[in-house]
Amino acid sequence: MKKKVLLIGWDAADWKIINDLLDSGKMPALEALVNRGVIGNLATLDPPLSPMLWTSIATGMRADKHGILGFTEPVPDQGGIRPVNVTTRKVKALWNILHHEGYKSNVVSWWPSHPAEPLHGVMVSNLFYQAHQEYGKKWMIPKGSVYPSELTRKLSSYRIHPAELTEAHLLPFVPQAASINQEKDRGLAALAKITADAASVQAISTWLMEHTEWDFMAIYFDAIDHYCHSFMKYRPPKLDTITDEMFNLYKEVVDGAYIFHDMMLERLVQLAGEETTIMLISDHGFHSDQQRIVALPKFPAAPAYEHRPYGIICMAGPDMKQDERIYGASLLDITPTILSIYGLPVGKDMDGKVLVNAFEHIPPVSVIPSWELVDGDFGMHPAHKQEDPHQSFEALKQLVELGYIEDPGEDKNTAMQRTMNELDYNLSRVYLSSGQVDKAADLLEKLVKINDSDLRYNLDLANCYLHLRKFTEVKQIILKLRESDEKIKPNLDLLEGILMAFVNKPHAALALLKQAEESSPGLLGIHLELGKVYLNLRRYQDAEQAYLRVLQVDDSNAPAYHGHGLSLLRQGKYREAAEQILTAIGLIYFFPPAHYHLGEALFYLGKYPESAQAYEISLTMSPKFIKARRWLVRLYKDYVKNEAKKEYHEQILHTLMKGKITIVSGLPRSGTSMMMQILEAGGMEVLTDQSRQADTHNPNGYYEYEKVKKLTQDHSFLKEADGKAIKVIAHLLKFLPKEYDFRIIFMKRDMYEIIQSQQKMLGRSEDAFPVAIASAFENELLKVDVWQKKEPNVEMLYVNYKDIIKNPYDELHRVNDFLDFCLDEEEAIKRINEHLYRTKR
Repeated sequence: MKKKVLLIGWDAADWKIINDLLDSGKMPALEALVNRGVIGNLATLDPPLSPMLWTSIATGMRADKHGILGFTEPVPDQGGIRPVNVTTRKVKALWNILHHEGYKSNVVSWWPSHPAEPLHGVMVSNLFYQAHQEYGKKWMIPKGSVYPSELTRKLSSYRIHPAELTEAHLLPFVPQAASINQEKDRGLAALAKITADAASVQAISTWLMEHTEWDFMAIYFDAIDHYCHSFMKYRPPKLDTITDEMFNLYKEVVDGAYIFHDMMLERLVQLAGEETTIMLISDHGFHSDQQRIVALPKFPAAPAYEHRPYGIICMAGPDMKQDERIYGASLLDITPTILSIYGLPVGKDMDGKVLVNAFEHIPPVSVIPSWELVDGDFGMHPAHKQEDPHQSFEALKQLVELGYIEDPGEDKNTAMQRTMNELDYNLSRVYLSSGQVDKAADLLEKLVKINDSDLRYNLDLANCYLHLRKFTEVKQIILKLRESDEKIKPNLDLLEGILMAFVNKPHAALALLKQAEESSPGLLGIHLELGKVYLNLRRYQDAEQAYLRVLQVDDSNAPAYHGHGLSLLRQGKYREAAEQILTAIGLIYFFPPAHYHLGEALFYLGKYPESAQAYEISLTMSPKFIKARRWLVRLYKDYVKNEAKKEYHEQILHTLMKGKITIVSGLPRSGTSMMMQILEAGGMEVLTDQSRQADTHNPNGYYEYEKVKKLTQDHSFLKEADGKAIKVIAHLLKFLPKEYDFRIIFMKRDMYEIIQSQQKMLGRSEDAFPVAIASAFENELLKVDVWQKKEPNVEMLYVNYKDIIKNPYDELHRVNDFLDFCLDEEEAIKRINEHLYRTKR
């Protein structure tokens, strides 16, 4: 028998609401599906905008690859804007691949799917069933909304107009509907439209299931999202800002929406048959508790603020596990998983994975470089109909400027420009959320030039600059915004607090965050950042309380569970820590730091094989996670006893350290020798020939390399320093060649202490203070600072000798961060000896 898959999309469906309805027996169809399949959370993407998300579901790719970036787009050749079209999609969707492989697909209402693609099977676009005309007038059919077109007339008879609904259809949602003044309150009209649209999708889909041959069927319902945006604020428990009258009228709408969808699901499952694999998914959830928003900010796409970051997934059918939970699923995994069910290869350029844990017997998973490189008929529109909205917009502008076509008009131009700005902004968020920070910053810098007052552009650009360690630029944005709007002061205090934490000023960060908390205690981001700062200050109980405050409001916040687990871990509560971190992983599986800290908790619980497994998982997600690799070397050497794996990770560590030379620099007697000792103890290989022996001034050694003294004439010895640390005094830094990348840890110390220490070494301790030498050294430090800012192959971290003596944990952590966490901090810190801090002002 041919494999059959039914994919059902419920936009914004959320387990938090569903679970209560399942427990009370109000969703029997879904309960039956759950009992014979697997369920889990489905992690959404940023930004959580439906056309982008449902296209990612259908392609297995993020929006920067598939090209659908918003709700609207410029109209080619005419100006103005239109709803986003499927012709803007840059890559093949799942049904296009199935078409190429000879399968028949029915696709109903997918967003976006207009104009309908010429598939083997039937496609009904997302514009086909929507009623914009008054009842009784001719109900127009959008051109190209059905393929094959000969089915248009038949399917149009299954469209349902809102005015066709009777009290029997609406009273289950609003029992007191008769008391509503419909001239003042349009809630009932909105309810009727949403319900009629859903019923149209259901009627068209069931007719196709009964009267056509199909191997794959995809049906998209947007109704739950629309019910929730309109009526979630009235759902129990009652919000203080909602009147008793409105609450009593509309309190049952949202639950009624889910019950209605369960009734439709029952028929779809019945028509699909037991041999069909059924996947029920949503693109995101919807806040249904104290995080509900009554008044939305005045931003485009502001309703997305009401979305929760976890959708639902339920899979049942042949070879699926039964009544089990899966973890770590993402929207991007749907297409790869369905391809594997059909025995088709997954494209390497797809961002998702096959959900192998859902299957009783794991299907064979094959891979090809890309389906985009495969030629043939894929049931797509011809190339001349496929459009890039960015290119269309720019081409239209140029033709107007050249005088070849009429200007579409100021209003249309303004609408197009705003739309393009919004698409670029959405793309910047895609880049930022997928780690492409440079690309995000480039886009946001252009947007800020276009509209300097847009708060979103500025805050997101500041976030990019934080990740890029452009701290001066972050400070400039904060200063600019502080002059603009007093209402955003808590947000700016939060941002500046994060900035202070980045530059290792935890006490300043704490003061700003506490200030923000007083102004806006409900801003969850403040408590998350407070937790991080408390962890940095080793105030673990305070960190625990900060994370618990987040979880009291948002019990599905994965970073808060991770932070709470980490605060427990640092207090030695290893079992409780592991439980909290596992909860975080259950919510977001792709979370390398959580797997790393789970490994740490399991190690201290004596579960060494499980600890190694957690570290291995963290490395599959973040292969350059050096700390995890160092733990594995330790585990495989002393606890799990696996010489082959130990050598494997040691070799990778050695490779990761290649390509960069770590320089320890500063003025003589500024602490450079101590820093070299710290790096060596932490596990970094150092380049030294021990030509200068330890003495009373440096009892632990100087860690110098004789060839460095000739750097002005010969730098060939630097090839020996690849992947290692070497000591170079400040005066010689400008002679470093440009063909290497250098990470420079520059030691700073009070100039009086440096000079006095040098004088003691020279036996001149009783001489007058050499002001001229001190002045020359100060000038040299200024030259170094100017030099390093102009050198693209140089990264510089300043470390104050006094700070690392007085605050070793924080300063060493900052050094380790700079070195990509390649040091074993527990061992490194043992080389910090405050008793050697002998010359003090």
